[in-house]
Amino acid sequence: MKKLLYIPAILILAACSQPKGKDAKLAELAKLKTQQADLNTKIAKLQAEVGTQDSVKSTLVNTQEIKPVKFTNYVQLQGRIDAQDNVVAYPQASGTITALYVKAGQHVSKGQVLAQLDNSVLMQNIAQAQAQATLAQTVYQRQKNLWDQKIGTEVQYLQAKSNFEAGEKQVSSLKQQANMYRITSPISGTVDQMDLKLGQIASPGATGMRIVNADVLKVKADVPESYASRIKQGDNVKIVVPDANDSLTANVSFAAKVIDAASRSFGVEIKLPERKTLRPNMTAVIKIADYSSNNAIVIPLNTVQRSATGDYVFVNYNGIAKKKNVKLGTTYGGKIEILSGLASGEQLITDGSSEVEDGDKIKVTQASSN
Repeated sequence: MKKLLYIPAILILAACSQPKGKDAKLAELAKLKTQQADLNTKIAKLQAEVGTQDSVKSTLVNTQEIKPVKFTNYVQLQGRIDAQDNVVAYPQASGTITALYVKAGQHVSKGQVLAQLDNSVLMQNIAQAQAQATLAQTVYQRQKNLWDQKIGTEVQYLQAKSNFEAGEKQVSSLKQQANMYRITSPISGTVDQMDLKLGQIASPGATGMRIVNADVLKVKADVPESYASRIKQGDNVKIVVPDANDSLTANVSFAAKVIDAASRSFGVEIKLPERKTLRPNMTAVIKIADYSSNNAIVIPLNTVQRSATGDYVFVNYNGIAKKKNVKLGTTYGGKIEILSGLASGEQLITDGSSEVEDGDKIKVTQASSN
């Protein structure tokens, strides 16, 4: 019973001993200051270990000064070199080859006889017709002399003249037929292929010699119809021939107007200057310039980033990364034209652009001009 009476008394004394009012607030303030001092000590220690907050946010980047340059976009295609004159000379009649006048690799002239086919029967007919024509000419000449002296009848004179003219035409016709038993070159060039042999039977469209003028070459290629409005005759072309280890520039000499229904493409041709390293049927890589600007803002393609709001890049603005929205143009060779959003003189962030955010502090380690 006495212990129960002592407990309330102790609680009353403890309550009376706690600080109240202003004293309580002063005690709480002193406690917070002590905690603050401890926090400041810990913060200073951590800063000393990892550096200041500003240096943690600084990002090392490279920049490139924006300058207007000439920019050309090319359509790249694969083509084939062909000879401007590349034909096969055939006979116009069937017959046995009796003579060959040229060899493979030999230069020939237009109209030169390359081979002779058997035309012995025709030659006999020509000789007979020539004899008859000679006789008809003699008769006509004598009849004309008589007619000039008013001797004989006009019918006799006209009959002699008709026989003479008919004989000449018959000889001419037989000679033309005889010419059909020869193979002649339709162009000047080189005999590129000849598999003919003496005694072989040659036929029109089946047996002949290939003649190539390799001094006049061209490149042929098929262009997808999507470029129909962008590629035209006269466009500048870069041509690379890997097998010949050669390259050159030229212009489109021909661009077809009709789209092929099967391949959905149209043909182009580029005449080539004389080049000893090039041969027909070589593969060529052609790059046709379909767009060009002499004052374009061009940046590396890998510096452009994309978000839901559009395309953007970062520029250096007094040591701060600044985000700039841009409008993109044509892309070629790892570079892209900027139609709007960048101006000459700005410092584009290149290396490190993917590591920064808008407003981040940056440190430029290397600056260059485009």
